[in-house]
Amino acid sequence: MIRVLLVDDSATTTAFIAALLDADDELSVVGRATDGGQAIRMMTLLQPDVVVMDINMPNMNGYEATMRILAIHPVPIIICSNIWQPGELVRTFEAIEAGAVTAIPKPPGPGHPDFKRLANHFVQTVKAMAEVRVVCRKPWQQMKKIYQQVPFSLGEMKVAPQLVAMGASTGGPPAIKAILERLNKKFPLPIVIVQHIATGFVEGMASWLGKNISLPVKIAEHEERLQAGHVYLAPAAVQMGVAKGKIIIDKTAFPENGLRPAVSFLFRSVTEEYGMYGIGVLLTGMGKDGAAELQALQKKGALTIAQDEASAVVNGMPGEAVKLQAASYVLPPVEIARLLNKVTQRATP
Repeated sequence: MIRVLLVDDSATTTAFIAALLDADDELSVVGRATDGGQAIRMMTLLQPDVVVMDINMPNMNGYEATMRILAIHPVPIIICSNIWQPGELVRTFEAIEAGAVTAIPKPPGPGHPDFKRLANHFVQTVKAMAEVRVVCRKPWQQMKKIYQQVPFSLGEMKVAPQLVAMGASTGGPPAIKAILERLNKKFPLPIVIVQHIATGFVEGMASWLGKNISLPVKIAEHEERLQAGHVYLAPAAVQMGVAKGKIIIDKTAFPENGLRPAVSFLFRSVTEEYGMYGIGVLLTGMGKDGAAELQALQKKGALTIAQDEASAVVNGMPGEAVKLQAASYVLPPVEIARLLNKVTQRATP
């Protein structure tokens, strides 16, 4: 039985979510807190396996509660927020950076036409995130680890790359931010990113990244021309690829690996259009989305990178790439940024 602690100042919302979760044979709501402070006090007594946390609450919000809980309890925290409030979306990603494993919108009521599907997705997300490995994160310690610099032997690179493609899932937003914020201010290549995230959150991710990095960040549009030093996030519920220096948004393409957008779709298009002139980066996440396609990109002569197990929240996707020997380098985000800066020195904006 997976023990769940709910944290939300709305008694109605808490009762509704508790009923959804308790209806599943594998889940049990063991406590309900009305703010972050109460949640902290309940942690030791209840020992939950997963925490479902609202972001806006009186006395102590979800961001501060996430930091304080993860200082003493290695437990997966899911941020459950209202996606129609832009400010709340940005705070949600701040909580993810503080250590929450993912974010999901509050499920709609039974009168919603898509209630059954969204409620089931909510329940399955809670069950899946309960399995994520989490470590305590002390707020008084520096969150940015100091990694020994890796010697890069890039003499074999005979071409100047033209595009960076990244893919990520669980734990991806902080890893992406850690890379992007360390890139040179005049980074000479466009960067296209597929991040698996619940519908409604990509706008918040774009705003959050835009506030924290120097490169322009936007949600990609169909047939938009790629520009050097710009970051393009895949929209929700569509497939995104590249062709002839443009973004391709396909609203009719089927999910791949159960996902839309899928990293596999993006990487395959990079392989076809850019070949050895592309760079593939596969980051933390469950499953194997993008691993085989990273291998195909590598076989074309492209530079391929996977996040290392030590820094990944979930080592599924990058771990699968490593098993396939699809990654030229296996690195933490800090070193991925340093490598990207080095290999693009010859490229021109």
